Amino acid sequence: MGRPVPTGTAPLRGQATGFSSMPALEAASLAVVINLVRSGRATTRPELVTATGLSRKAITQRVDQALSLGLLEDGELAPSSGGRQARTLHFRAEAGYIYSALVGASEFTAAVMDLTGTIIASHHEDWAVDTGPEPTMRQIRSAFTVLARKTGLGRPWAIGIGVPGPVEFAAGHLVAPPIMPGWDGFSVRSWLREHYDAPVWVDNDVNLMALGEWTSGTPHDGRDMLFVKVGTGIGAGLVTRGRLLRGDRGAAGDIGHTHVTDDPSAVCRCGLTGCLEAVAGGWSMLEEGTRRVEESPCLSKALRRTGRLTLGEIGAAAVDGDRLALEMIDKRSRLVAEVIANFVNFCNPGVLVLGGGVLRTGPRFVDVVSSTVHARCNRLVTAGLTVRAASLDHLEGVVGAGLLAVSGLFATTPLSHWVESGSPLGHATTLQRLSVEDA
Repeated sequence: MGRPVPTGTAPLRGQATGFSSMPALEAASLAVVINLVRSGRATTRPELVTATGLSRKAITQRVDQALSLGLLEDGELAPSSGGRQARTLHFRAEAGYIYSALVGASEFTAAVMDLTGTIIASHHEDWAVDTGPEPTMRQIRSAFTVLARKTGLGRPWAIGIGVPGPVEFAAGHLVAPPIMPGWDGFSVRSWLREHYDAPVWVDNDVNLMALGEWTSGTPHDGRDMLFVKVGTGIGAGLVTRGRLLRGDRGAAGDIGHTHVTDDPSAVCRCGLTGCLEAVAGGWSMLEEGTRRVEESPCLSKALRRTGRLTLGEIGAAAVDGDRLALEMIDKRSRLVAEVIANFVNFCNPGVLVLGGGVLRTGPRFVDVVSSTVHARCNRLVTAGLTVRAASLDHLEGVVGAGLLAVSGLFATTPLSHWVESGSPLGHATTLQRLSVEDA
């Protein structure tokens, strides 16, 4: 699994390296070289010379170090530009591994990923987040254990987690999450750090869906993206110039709590009245569907079978043409679409991506949002605007969680700290601190 170690160079991945006294500037330049290759911005030694301004000798030294550490590897010869052909360089995605998980209101997905954010193995499970933080975290840890046994990859370099509530990003804990009773102030990061010697990054689920879709979704054109998730709750994430916008404390994008009605009966789970979620969220549809269930033979049968309705059953009924299910979904689609149009007018994305459980009801939601946005928004805003469904089969959030962890590891300051070891193993506490400072 690794390159032979040339005489006089360092061992691979996490062993003593021989670079223990590497000067800070040398470590920083090595980190820059690795990240240029990792991002694809420079993939040959001559390109690295041009990109960094370093001498050919310095680039040769840094590349040799990265090769011996197992973080880069030589590839094929690049096409000739008239002179001697240069050999390409590749980042070794399999040098380390990431654990990631996305927790929803009624399910979670866990995964093992390589250092490019590619899923190696995943585990999906129905789970009610209102069971509480300790049982939920134990269940996620159990899923990681299953994946470790399945893949043989038991020691992660980092962990990324998404949760369905507001997260103070710098601290890694939840703040008054309306659908997560018992989670207020709970530190997902601290819990995982007690069980894994790896740095942990935690963010809101929709932020990570946006990050995953922007990075790995198709088609990908690099334009600013507004991602809107509609499921049990409603939220949004905005990626501009490749960077996720979280706001001052990490609460940006919480559009489900936009005030849309003065009806005093529209009491939201956040404690406010008149929120979009209170009249258009999935949980409000479950309440209405249960109350009106006798109007639908399909939903009545589902309720008798299990004792409660699920959003999946309402979605399946809508796909089958059930009148009540379609009425409830269409009414909520119009309300959500009006709010989305306002945000599209405000942030002018190039791409509007719609995701969440609402996609399981068929294409109607995307069609309603697209027509509303084009009818309500400024022509300059809609010129060239792409409106589409999420493309990663509901895995964009777990992919985004892994990418968040990778970006934390390979940010310049943290990478400069651990690069001489060839691996971040054993550096978790320092890396966690440095990554916050480098954000």
